[in-house]
Amino acid sequence: MASIKLEQVSLIGSFSKEYRLRDLSFEVAKGEWLVLVGASGCGKTSVLRLLNRLQDPSKGHIYYNQRDIQTIPIGELRQQVTLVLQESKLLGMTVEEALAYPLQLRGYSADKIQKSIRFWQERLQLSREWWNRRETELSVGQRQMVAIARALTIQPQVLLLDEPTSSLDYGRSNTIFNLLRDLINERSLTIIMASHQLELAEEFATQAIYLQDGCMVKQCLVHEMDWVGLREALTKVETNQGDHWTAF
Repeated sequence: MASIKLEQVSLIGSFSKEYRLRDLSFEVAKGEWLVLVGASGCGKTSVLRLLNRLQDPSKGHIYYNQRDIQTIPIGELRQQVTLVLQESKLLGMTVEEALAYPLQLRGYSADKIQKSIRFWQERLQLSREWWNRRETELSVGQRQMVAIARALTIQPQVLLLDEPTSSLDYGRSNTIFNLLRDLINERSLTIIMASHQLELAEEFATQAIYLQDGCMVKQCLVHEMDWVGLREALTKVETNQGDHWTAF
């Protein structure tokens, strides 16, 4: 059974009236790890925003566990389908406060909150030295790690990640991705991720979708993707030295 399903989904810009996404249809099964790849501005982040209902599609339908997400109360949806943006904010809180906040909203006891924080601190290897630091005292990479930990504390069924490790070194990125793979095996977590880090995407994801100008050009299993050709083409596109990749 599909955990997430898109049917002919399009998104038109509010001001430009141009298509950001056009007629996207795909399914992601429970426990799968889908990576969205493509040049900057191709629509990867727009897909994630639609799935979390930061925006609604101009056309088409999105389903979560066979329910149209527009019929699901937003609070209920975001408890189960959680988005970590590339530049997540801590809302002026310390790291410890930011990790505790979503659990406090759900009425967890102080003891249960502290146990959850310690659990995710250990699994993500977060430094206790960060605990009393505020957002301005953290690097971008440290904020990314805290945002991922905050999302995991509420134990979502689907985790949406927008360039989750773009400011982390390979070692830290590898630690996070190994943990996410463990959670897929332990809890059948579903992951949909936008990423430019193609080496890690190739190693950890199970499915890939290549987007170009808001359209889906190719969907396949990770081992079926021509990662060498994609990497070379995207480098040329991003530096204005070549055309889009044909994917075939």
